[in-house]
Amino acid sequence: MVNTDSFIEEATEEIQETVGDANAIIALSGGVDSSVAAALAYRAIGDQLTPVYVDTGLMRKGETEGIRETFDYMESLRVVEAQDRFLGALEGVIDPEEKRKVIGEQFIREFEREAKDTDANYLVQGTIYPDRIESEGNIKSHHNVGGLPDVVDFEGIVEPVRDLYKDEVREVARELGLESVVSERMPFPGPGLAVRIVGEVTEEKVEVARHACHVVEEELEEYDPWQAFAAVIGKGTGVKGDNRVHGWIVSVRSVESRDGMTARAQELSWETLQRIQSRITGQNDNVARVVYDVTHKPPATIEYE
Repeated sequence: MVNTDSFIEEATEEIQETVGDANAIIALSGGVDSSVAAALAYRAIGDQLTPVYVDTGLMRKGETEGIRETFDYMESLRVVEAQDRFLGALEGVIDPEEKRKVIGEQFIREFEREAKDTDANYLVQGTIYPDRIESEGNIKSHHNVGGLPDVVDFEGIVEPVRDLYKDEVREVARELGLESVVSERMPFPGPGLAVRIVGEVTEEKVEVARHACHVVEEELEEYDPWQAFAAVIGKGTGVKGDNRVHGWIVSVRSVESRDGMTARAQELSWETLQRIQSRITGQNDNVARVVYDVTHKPPATIEYE
């Protein structure tokens, strides 16, 4: 396990040495990885750092409001409303790898615009070790590793937690004094709800996925999963009232893991599963059925795309 005291000291020194007197922006998502990277960079270079949160339109319910509240101590925080640009770039894209690359490039272009406004030469990211392993091993491209475009308009990219696993990042977060809402937060993919939608990303599917994920997170809190969410995986027939419908199929996934490299599907009670399906189908007329994914990793990945 990581020695948090020495890691924080070494990471802070590395950021100071790399950035020097220049300015930097931090790609802030609200997850524990980017939050720890932000805290380390803020400790290292202070007002030279501008935190940038990009609202892609693919975020969890209430995410943007939560970011404003959690990081209000960083007065230079910028919130970029980029929903239309991301959804536009994803129009017609079906292939999972292509989705990740489109999102990775769009993120970089947003950060480049913000960097020009703040005269920033460096980009700080919360890339962690499993991101690099999965991207380099062609398991899947992470938007901040394999999904990056070939040409990036930054003098350098700084990744202070690049050698840590998720559980180690959480330890550092606790040592830094970050709130538990951040340090213990469930992982959320960088590409957001786009990888919880099988096939083309549309505004309707995003809203279905966002609501379903919110229900799952609420209902499964007592199980303390490593990660739990819902995905829109296709369409199927159903009956609502006296009418036949052709609605979305939502798959619920809840896993236990230490670092995300392997995972086991959680055993949930029938009562819990019925409560989840009742809320998802009852609160969304466009959902025809809900299923539960019992597949471990491997052979499946945790996310659907």
